[in-house]
Amino acid sequence: MDVFESIVRLIADNLFNQVAVLIGIIAAVGLMLQRKPFDEVVAGALRATIGVVILNIGVEIFVGGLVSFQAIVSSAVGLEAPTASSTLADFNAGPGSVVPLMIAGGFVVHLALVRIFPAARYVYLTGHLMYWMSVVVAASLVEAFGAVDRWLLAGVGSILLGCYWVLQPLWTAPLMRKVMGGDEVGLAHTTSTLAIATGYGARAMRLGDPQRHDSERLQLPKALSFFKDINVSTAFIISVIMLIAIAFADAAVVEEQMAGATVLPWVWAILQALRFAAGIAILLFGVRMFLAEIVPAFRGLSERALPGTRPALDIPVTFTKAPTAVMVGFVVSTVVFLILMGVFAAAGWFVLVPPMIMLFFGGGAGGVFGNAVAGWRGAVFGGVLNGVVLAFGQWIGWGLYGSTAPELATLADPDWFAIGWIVLGVGHLLAPLGVWAMWLIALAALAITVVVLLVLGRRAKALGIDLQAQPEGRSTDAVLGAFAPAGSVEGDRETPGLDRAERPASRGAHAASGRPDRLEVLAVCGAGMGSSLILRRTVEQALERLGIDADVTHTDVGSARGSSPDVVVAQPTYLEEISAIAEVAVPVESFVDVKETERRMRAALEAHGWL
Repeated sequence: MDVFESIVRLIADNLFNQVAVLIGIIAAVGLMLQRKPFDEVVAGALRATIGVVILNIGVEIFVGGLVSFQAIVSSAVGLEAPTASSTLADFNAGPGSVVPLMIAGGFVVHLALVRIFPAARYVYLTGHLMYWMSVVVAASLVEAFGAVDRWLLAGVGSILLGCYWVLQPLWTAPLMRKVMGGDEVGLAHTTSTLAIATGYGARAMRLGDPQRHDSERLQLPKALSFFKDINVSTAFIISVIMLIAIAFADAAVVEEQMAGATVLPWVWAILQALRFAAGIAILLFGVRMFLAEIVPAFRGLSERALPGTRPALDIPVTFTKAPTAVMVGFVVSTVVFLILMGVFAAAGWFVLVPPMIMLFFGGGAGGVFGNAVAGWRGAVFGGVLNGVVLAFGQWIGWGLYGSTAPELATLADPDWFAIGWIVLGVGHLLAPLGVWAMWLIALAALAITVVVLLVLGRRAKALGIDLQAQPEGRSTDAVLGAFAPAGSVEGDRETPGLDRAERPASRGAHAASGRPDRLEVLAVCGAGMGSSLILRRTVEQALERLGIDADVTHTDVGSARGSSPDVVVAQPTYLEEISAIAEVAVPVESFVDVKETERRMRAALEAHGWL
């Protein structure tokens, strides 16, 4: 048994806990199943892996800043973290050591359900959250039933986790499609309950119109127009918050966080804010890169091994769709949490600790999903909701996990509270029956999951939808209608990733030529940083001379594969790879020659009947 456990632990540590490796292997297998040439398999797998590595580097950069920020803000408001007799480290060294077994067993249950039931359409691929959700489930079962046999804990936990990893992408699928503009990827993240609460809550309260109030199209005064650049606005906002926090923080705490830096505290604060903004930019670059590879590669698995399935991915995949909404959600979430810190301290309820990482990812999720339903007003609502959930969840959860891992309350995403507390509540009800009552919880979860999948499968059959077919757009929403309020999902909002064929209906078209009223133009170069930015400015001037309204963006050639603009502009060598992503492809040789770019764009648009 020890050998088996060692093998499982080896797999969990080197595969499930290493998302870059997992994504690279899946990309390679998917491309091989499509019988792609060797060079494409190697290149695609490595690009996907590198994309995840870049994403993680971005996360490490800004998370480091958030940890310092958390310590300084706590000092500024005169609070210290709550203490407990048990710690997460103690739990992981004891009953929590079974977590790798739960991850491996849960993934087997998950894949079995996906393979058996066509309605279970998503493969959960967010490895680090597999770990944390396993810790939450293990701690919840131990809190309810006390010390139990490790194999009993592993077996019950595996079934619960397998069911959660099947159902979670499904209950967020209608809103996820709304955010992403398609059905090619699902969401695998423990902010899912916040996402659906934000999306459906904002719709129920009719907070705004997703097109008219779209956060990405906010009309700002000229003096504030720099906020439209997400990198600039991120650096500006975080700088202001850091400078205010440092002004009120204990000097010793600030000195400790500066770790020997020789600059002045306010200069250090601004540098931290700039690092934070750079980390976000790197994260988004990595997301675009690995998404552009994993989605087409996954079609191999979808066609051969797991028919009709899609990958369910981490929350940052949504951040590229509405980066302004991410910042709105994060800032609002942080402000609400800081206000509640003061309220809790004044009332003597609990010493809240600002969980900056959860405020960012949860606030960003609330911002993106709220914006998809109700524009910037929905993004604000999502941020408020995340701040409130994290504050009250921390207060309540600290006591619930007092004998196992109370830190889970301060590190938590909303799903940790929702799923963990359900397991805790049901466990306490059944605990008098003995530890074997744990199986009742597992079997009940499995039965509910199977019933849901059967209902969705029958609904699809009644609608004549083939769930094992490749993604074809909107049909999935009809099947998943059980999770969505009527009329909440279908195209009432333009999204950047919407298929080109679908865009004219939602965006309107140029009266004379059928050209979209506002073109989406993508300027592309090799790295997406220098040359394409210059080209973007040149294209903007050329379009202005042509009198054409357009939103011009720029990116690298790898990320461009996952885009679907109206017009793509790049050097001919790059267009050989990516011309199919747009209806009009414009080759350019000089990135600074406005007249020549105007001439080439005019010729391409006239040839397409758009001018």
